[in-house]
Amino acid sequence: MAMEIDIGISEEQRQATAEGLSRLLADTYTLYLKTHNYHWNVTGPMFNALHAMFMTQYTELSVAVDDIAERIRALGQFAPGSYAAYARLSSIQEEQDVPNAEDMIRNLVRGNEAVARTARSVFPIAEAAGDEPTCDLLTQRMQVAEKTAWMLRSMLA
Repeated sequence: MAMEIDIGISEEQRQATAEGLSRLLADTYTLYLKTHNYHWNVTGPMFNALHAMFMTQYTELSVAVDDIAERIRALGQFAPGSYAAYARLSSIQEEQDVPNAEDMIRNLVRGNEAVARTARSVFPIAEAAGDEPTCDLLTQRMQVAEKTAWMLRSMLA
């Protein structure tokens, strides 16, 4: 028999927070996949810089996916883990083609900004529940996504 979760956050609050984190997980995983795809397929004069930059970014996103999923589990919910679930939950469109390098950068700016918006939308839910660990995770995700978007945008100036 499973033990009840007694961490000072109601089941309803934990479920609402986990639903928001599931959207963040879907956005993060979709962005991870897109970034990894671009790492493999980038071409052109910026190849070396972008190939290395994309690897740094997808590696960070890989760790983030795990952190988000584990927080969902700590809240007593199951983390989504299928392409179908991610497609349903994500605000980021899957990549169908291989764009040129500049469009890759633009798409990743938009993807990182989407992750920041999703994290920001979940923050009030976690904050209202007094869920500081989730608030901390969301703050970290916003900080990384916003900085990454800035760095990518700077390449287009």
